[in-house]
Amino acid sequence: DVLKRVQMPARVDTRPMRVPVALREDGAVHYRDYRTVPHGLTLGATESGKSVYQRTLVAALAPQRVALVGIDCKQGVELFPLARRFSALADNPDTAAELLTALVSHMQDVYQLIRAHQRITADVPDADIAADIWDLPEDLRPVPIVVLVDEVAELALFATKEDEKRRDRIITALARLAQLGRAAGIYLEICGQRFGSELGKGITMLRAQLTGRTAHRVNDESSANMAFGDIAPDAVLAAIQIPTDTPGVAVTGDSSGGWARIRAPHTSLRQAVNVCNRHADLTPDLPALALFRPALGTLAPVPAPAIESAPAAA
Repeated sequence: DVLKRVQMPARVDTRPMRVPVALREDGAVHYRDYRTVPHGLTLGATESGKSVYQRTLVAALAPQRVALVGIDCKQGVELFPLARRFSALADNPDTAAELLTALVSHMQDVYQLIRAHQRITADVPDADIAADIWDLPEDLRPVPIVVLVDEVAELALFATKEDEKRRDRIITALARLAQLGRAAGIYLEICGQRFGSELGKGITMLRAQLTGRTAHRVNDESSANMAFGDIAPDAVLAAIQIPTDTPGVAVTGDSSGGWARIRAPHTSLRQAVNVCNRHADLTPDLPALALFRPALGTLAPVPAPAIESAPAAA
């Protein structure tokens, strides 16, 4: 059972916007490839390994030329320790609404840039016509953005009429980014314990756009159905059979109908912080999101650097 003790190979096939995040039960490396599957949904109950999977993903993306944008309404406990590698962060629904609005505006600006460089004339080959950022010359290409939402329910729940208006703005912006963001190089990674219609209008439409699905141990069958019922029904049974004593084991699938059991290596918060700090110089400064750039002071001197141990076997 290769998932009992996860040992990632020393060499992996990493490419731009394609990073290794876990090991499959057949021993193959499981990659998160944003250019193939732009948007993803990760479900999981408390202590199922969902946060570790997210940390592993951030640590894998940190060395790449990519902007990371985080929304963590649990007072920032999951993503704010990694702030030196994030171009923008929000730790409450009000800030999240403004951040998502700014992202939608940035997306529209990127489309204007693509339009300006399409150069559609009779003598231009089809392959040279720009239809997304990856068709642009490298010196003009905007940096791709991965948006990580730690707990979607915190954005969708509301108690007052004012909260409901804010909630509708947030879900509308997320739906627009999911529908239109791929060509502009904006990719969504949305996490949550549940992602059902009880979160209100627009949720199922948003979920339908998140074609990459990963489910850790869930609390009930309906939660597994939220992940796979519309794309890979056979994976539902596998998801609800994940035992409680195997945190990190998950079932992953996409709209092709295929699915597999995976397990991410255990990445501690310290290991993820060290990776993000090491690659902090790669953090892009996005003018459209400048208001949401985490305020970071100068690091205080310490007697010795934090010890980074090798990833423990899960």
